[in-house]
Amino acid sequence: MKVNVVYENLLKCDIKPSVQRMAVMEYLMKHFTHPSVDEIYTALSPKYPTLSRTTVYNTLKLFVKHGAAQMLTIDEKMTCFDGDVTPHAHFLCKECGKIYDLPMMDAAKNVVGTDMAGNVVTDVHQYYKGICKQCLEKDNMTN
Repeated sequence: MKVNVVYENLLKCDIKPSVQRMAVMEYLMKHFTHPSVDEIYTALSPKYPTLSRTTVYNTLKLFVKHGAAQMLTIDEKMTCFDGDVTPHAHFLCKECGKIYDLPMMDAAKNVVGTDMAGNVVTDVHQYYKGICKQCLEKDNMTN
């Protein structure tokens, strides 16, 4: 991924680029696996030995605050992050634990910014849980 794209993405979100912030953003923009803080830290720490888990966590918090990333709480045991901030839903497979992107229902897309009984909606999260098609196919092959 070009450094310019990562740099511009941070500037667009009013985030001052630093080497570590750019590394975390580049990771999110390259990997659509909805990684946790630990996954990002483990992937980046060999190349950036001064990077700490705390720095990764604080960087991700900053990204979420400025709209450069989404925090996912679909899994009760782990918080994950998504560099794709366009409206979409998430599906958690209860067997393999993978999180997949799904299209968001049109009704939910149009709720952001609307007044609901005096409250203004800023975020909508659609989470689905079940068994993914890969696990279903694997189960059918073993039966």
